[in-house]
Amino acid sequence: MVEFALVASLLFTVLIGVIDMGRLLWMWNAATEATRLGARLAVVCDIDDADIKARMSERLPALVDTNITITYLNPPAADNSCTAATCTAVRVSLTGYTYKTIVPFVPMSIDLPAFSTTLRKEFMSSTGNPVCN
Repeated sequence: MVEFALVASLLFTVLIGVIDMGRLLWMWNAATEATRLGARLAVVCDIDDADIKARMSERLPALVDTNITITYLNPPAADNSCTAATCTAVRVSLTGYTYKTIVPFVPMSIDLPAFSTTLRKEFMSSTGNPVCN
């Protein structure tokens, strides 16, 4: 029984570690998809539309607004400010997201790298646009 207890605790720790690695890869993919969705919404919806961050959080529920940065790019302007008529692109970044493992005996936190997606401007108007509502 003692041998079984020792081997079983090691086996189950490794098994949970493998499951946790799958969760990490799923989270990595969800973070990538969230930035893609955010960039796609940012180029078709109004500038700083509140639905952009909310819809990104649907892809990755543990995501908070402070992790998301939406930058509207206008290279000719010195202060990088732009309107729907003058913007040339949008960059959506996800930073500062930490993944917490569930492996017993070895609790860890893994800081995911920054994810970023940049798309060229489309029409940036939520009026009559079902994607933005």
